[in-house]
This record gives sequence, structure tokens and C-alpha cells, in this order.
Amino acid sequence: MSDPHPAHPGRPPEREDKRTFLQKVAEFIHPGPDSTEELIETLAEAEDNQVIGADSRVMLERVIRMADMTAGDVMVAAPRMDLVNIDAPFDEMLHLVINTAHSRFPVYQGERENIIGILMAKDLLKLQRAPELNIRALLRPAAFVPESKGLNDLLREFRGNRNHLAIVIDEFGRMAGLITIEDVLEQIVGEIEDEFDIPEDDGDIFGLADRTYRVSGDTSVERVCEAFDVLVQGSDPHETFETIGGLIAHEMGHVPKRGEHLQLSGLHFVVLHTKGGAVRWFKVSRVEEASASD
Repeated sequence: MSDPHPAHPGRPPEREDKRTFLQKVAEFIHPGPDSTEELIETLAEAEDNQVIGADSRVMLERVIRMADMTAGDVMVAAPRMDLVNIDAPFDEMLHLVINTAHSRFPVYQGERENIIGILMAKDLLKLQRAPELNIRALLRPAAFVPESKGLNDLLREFRGNRNHLAIVIDEFGRMAGLITIEDVLEQIVGEIEDEFDIPEDDGDIFGLADRTYRVSGDTSVERVCEAFDVLVQGSDPHETFETIGGLIAHEMGHVPKRGEHLQLSGLHFVVLHTKGGAVRWFKVSRVEEASASD
């Protein structure tokens, strides 16, 4: 017997809706979230109901919020960028690479805003083995993105063109900062620890072989006083600071940069590593020992 209601020729057969009547009613009564905040609240409810774990909920929430973020929101601002001068001597370049511990460096010529390429730290080894090489031949093309670039689109580009660093440009075409694939991924998975990052459980002050110490920037001022048996205080004794990083930044009068140093209360502080506008690690020695080593 022929089908009394033949399908229209060329039209694909409709999928069978296998939802039960009660499921259809429930979905009609409880529609999906209509906004980002409602979606995040739904994820929180899913965690409360043990549908997803806490880590999964946090990561999903970060992914959702990242959709509204731009390169300008998470970039390293131009004044805090570590740049290589193409005309600098090799030893100076090598010193910068060792002290900052980055894997990639924007390279400029003349003015800092004149970025001519990206230098991979590992490529400097080629210069050490073959000094006759021209460093310009080692440079890789620099990628430029506007401040308004969405992080979702930027991550897609990073993955597509295999770049891990881009120069951020403001609306007037000036260099506003730089952003790396690590900066973007940290918006999803949280801070990515590097070789300078040591778990808090392992302590915050470490003795080194050269009789100096590595001190975390978020170490309390009280802890530093106890460790070095000195009273550490700023130029204004009435001002108090909770962390040694906050005190040093106040005394310097600006956000400290790698390589900067300060003598305070008989101690010599050298900025080893910064991240996110804060000092992560200082190298600390007593002033008399620092003078002897110099």
C-alpha cells in the first residue's frame, strides 16, 4: 500500500523527536538561560547538584567570560615590555635574555615603537656558534593586533598561524603593549606556573649558593624582618605595607621592572621577575655583601 502522505521529493526526512511528552513540557516551563549571567548561575546550580565538578565549573565560567574580553584587557602594557635593541652588542642581548627568562622578544630599531621583528631566545645560540651571522636573518615576522581584538578570535589566530606573541596597537596606531598565548590561556585555566613560580607550601625565602636569597614579592614585611634580623621600613615610618613587594614599589615610586635595584634598611633588593604588574621574585643580599660581590 502506498504512503498516503509521501515525503516531498528532494526534502530530507525529518528527525524523529524522541523526547517524551513530560520532557517537552519541562523544557517549555524551564527554558534555557537568556543571558551570560543566567548561564553562569546555571553552571553554579549544576555544581551544587554534583553534575559537574568545581574545577570544571570555574573553567567553563572563565571560557564564557572570556568571550567579552579583548587583547587590551590582558596585555602587558608598553612601558613594561622587555624589548631587544637590534643595534645592541651581543653580550647585552644575552644579558637581557638571561635576566628576563622569556622565550620571545620584540626587536626594535631606533625608537621603541619601531618593532621590526621577533627574536627567539634559542636563536641567540646560533649567533654564539657563528658570530658572523646577521641577527636580522634570525628575526621572525611580528604579528600586530588591535586592542579591541576579542580573545576568542586571538586564540584562534594564535593556533592557526603558530604565533605565540603579538604586538597590541591602540586606536591611533601606536604600540599599546604585547600579548602572548599564555596570557590568553590563563584566562581559561588560571595562572600558568613557570620556572620562577614555587608553590607557597615550599616557602617564600630561599638561600642561594652565592649567599644571596630569593624572596617572593608577596612575602610579608614581618617575615623579611625576621629572616634577615633587621627592621625593614620605608622612608616614611608612619606608612605600613603588608608585603615586601608593595613596600619596594612604593619606595621606587613606580611599578618595578626587571633588573632594577634598591637599598633599604641595610638590604639590597634586585628585581628578578615580574608578572601582571607585580614583582614575583627579588634577589636579596645584605648591603655589605652586595658591595663585596660588586
